[in-house]
Amino acid sequence: MIREHLGDCHRCKLHAGRKQIVFGVGKADAALVFVGEAPGADEDRTGEPFVGAAGQLLTRMIAAMGFPREEVYIANIIKCRPPGNRNPEPDEIQQCEPFLKRQLGAIRPRLIVALGKFAAQTLLRSDAPISTLRGRFHIYEGVPLMPTFHPAYLLRQPDAKRLVWDDLKVVMAELDRLGIDRRRGA
Repeated sequence: MIREHLGDCHRCKLHAGRKQIVFGVGKADAALVFVGEAPGADEDRTGEPFVGAAGQLLTRMIAAMGFPREEVYIANIIKCRPPGNRNPEPDEIQQCEPFLKRQLGAIRPRLIVALGKFAAQTLLRSDAPISTLRGRFHIYEGVPLMPTFHPAYLLRQPDAKRLVWDDLKVVMAELDRLGIDRRRGA
């Protein structure tokens, strides 16, 4: 229903250069949701978030946490690829964010992982750097949210993988505390 309401979106200038809308994928009632910033070229081509090199790393991270990728939900702040993979602009975020908010409301996750600066700052309504936000839970609409570095950043800065793994260990401990079976995501 949310995807149908989004339709063939022309709410911002990104529609002009996209191949397709990248809405989100995964389990409709996933306990764990990952939110990134925007689709890249591979995602624009396939219509699925996180399928390029950063997506392959995210898939390995999800597996290391004990989840099959299909048991979590993966989305982005904005649904169309910015030209040249530039950062999302405030007006683009403003137009897409209501759809993400509705997605999260429909899924009702128990935990959210915000991947990177734009996802964390948008969801938390903060301008704090990701390096300051990461490592501890914040609350988004009553749901614990863990900001961490984006997988694309980890491809450029592999030393930061240890920090992300530390963040994900905190997420896994909370999932365990909540009694969520990571093999099935429920």
